[in-house]
Amino acid sequence: MSSNVLMSPQNTMRVIDHLNQSKRTAFSFEILPPLKGNSIEKVYAIIDRLREFDPKYINITSHRSEMIYKELPDGTIVKQKMRKRPGSVAIASAIQNKYGITAVPHIICKGFTRDETEYALIDLNFLGVHDLLLLRGDAKGPELSTDPNVVNMHATDLQK
Repeated sequence: MSSNVLMSPQNTMRVIDHLNQSKRTAFSFEILPPLKGNSIEKVYAIIDRLREFDPKYINITSHRSEMIYKELPDGTIVKQKMRKRPGSVAIASAIQNKYGITAVPHIICKGFTRDETEYALIDLNFLGVHDLLLLRGDAKGPELSTDPNVVNMHATDLQK
C-alpha cells in the first residue's frame, strides 16, 4: 500500500485473515486513547510514525469512567461519573476510516452496563468495526452493580 493511498474501512481485513495469510512476522500495536482535551490529531501523529512497520491491526485500549465525589453547596456529597479519555469506538472508526488499518477496540465489562455495551456494539457495527477484544477489565472501586441483568461480569458474558 502506497503511503498516499488509503483503504476504505470496507476493505480492511479481519484479524483472523491477517494471521492466517501472514507468511512472515506481522506487527500490531496497542494505543491508549489520549486524555480528554486532546484531539484525534495526536492519535494520527502516533499512527503516522507506526505505519513504517506496516501494522496489520491496531488495538485501542478502553477505560471505564471513574467515580468522583463532589460536594454540593448544601454539603451533600454526590457520586458522579467522569471520563478522562474518549471512547475506543470513536478512535477505532477514525483509524479505519483514515488509514484502512484494521482497528480492534477493547470492550470491557467493568464500569459499563449491558445497555451501554450494546449501544457501543451497535455503533461499532454501523461504523464497520468488526474485530473486538473482549475483556473483563480491572476492578477499580465500587461497581455500578453486581446484578447480571444490569452488567456483564465476565468477558464470556460479553461474547454471548
